[in-house]
Amino acid sequence: MNFPLFLALKYLKPKRSVASVITVVSVMGVMLGVAVVIIVRSVMTGFGDIWEEKILDFKPHISIVARQGNVVRNEYALADSLKKLPGVTAVTPEIDTRVMLSYRGRVLAPVIIGVDGEDFAAAYKVGAPLDGTFDLDGDSIVLGREAARQLGVWVGDEVTVYSPKTLVAKDEVYLPIKWKVVGIFSCGQHEYDSGYVVASLSNVRDLMGMEKGVFAVHVKTDCPTDPEKFGSIISAIPEAYRAITWQEADRQIFNALAVEKNMTALLLSLISLVAVFCVMNTLLVLTVQKTPEIGLLKALNFSRFKIMSVFVVHGMIQCMLGIVLGLVVSWAVLTNLQHIVEFLAKIGLEVFPASVYGLDAIPHRVILSDIVWVVSSVIVFGLTASIIPASLAANKDPVKALNE
Repeated sequence: MNFPLFLALKYLKPKRSVASVITVVSVMGVMLGVAVVIIVRSVMTGFGDIWEEKILDFKPHISIVARQGNVVRNEYALADSLKKLPGVTAVTPEIDTRVMLSYRGRVLAPVIIGVDGEDFAAAYKVGAPLDGTFDLDGDSIVLGREAARQLGVWVGDEVTVYSPKTLVAKDEVYLPIKWKVVGIFSCGQHEYDSGYVVASLSNVRDLMGMEKGVFAVHVKTDCPTDPEKFGSIISAIPEAYRAITWQEADRQIFNALAVEKNMTALLLSLISLVAVFCVMNTLLVLTVQKTPEIGLLKALNFSRFKIMSVFVVHGMIQCMLGIVLGLVVSWAVLTNLQHIVEFLAKIGLEVFPASVYGLDAIPHRVILSDIVWVVSSVIVFGLTASIIPASLAANKDPVKALNE
């Protein structure tokens, strides 16, 4: 064992002094800083994964719209050609527009999806209906669970549907119509369960005063996250149409999530920075306590580098202990995260209400790069903080130090 490591470990032994207490506090501070940052980033990553999964399950991976005008013509011929592409799992010509629904004085303005019943079941992963069916024949409509709850309707009730053309057509009158609720769906995402309803394509065409055509042809694939394969599907789309990918359509959501994740991690990193300052304070106290020993070492002709190394190693040992403990704590918390949340809910502190997030459990996923980033930051901060008191110790005058 070399001399700096030997002396640093000797100084770390508990002696019931102020320096020992500060050392323990410093290690605990680094531990909490590392654990909190890893836990928060893992939970934010988990939320990003869940949102991406819900978006990919419910919304189209590619929306094909007309380059000129708002209506896609020859939609069925285009759909047939797209279905032949490798990787394409479903193609649905659709009319998606916002409408107004009312029932016994309650009003809601969701997006209505005009699609054939078989296409809806194939393209939208919403599972089995909570009640009723997804049969869109006749004057029928299917509602999301939250939309039905807000309107106060259930299967068998009739809702009044108002066409958006009423607001834009000056010389035509579009009378409201009544459609029967035949089914309730839930995809597990509050935004979609409350903001979308489904009716047959022909009924929505009539609602919009259209004889033919659709607003978009939606494509689902088996490779939405594979850039190469997904890109080959996009490149096969005829140039007469414009393709909008799911990343473009929901860019704001993912950008907001990325910014929130980075800003949260940056702010929480201040905990680690404060903990590192505790490490520096520990070393400053230690240099004062060990001033006579420092003077003796200098009198014995120990180099400035060796004396500095003692205190740098001492500080880095504190940081490494905090890092290891932080990794263990973060693993333990993430492993038992749901149990912790349930316990907090039992004592009246509900940190993850299912009614708000629409999820049964807190999602989380640990990324190796996050761990490397946190550990590297603490090591760099710790090394920087250790050099300052180490330099003060190495620059002490041996004569004055021995007399203290």
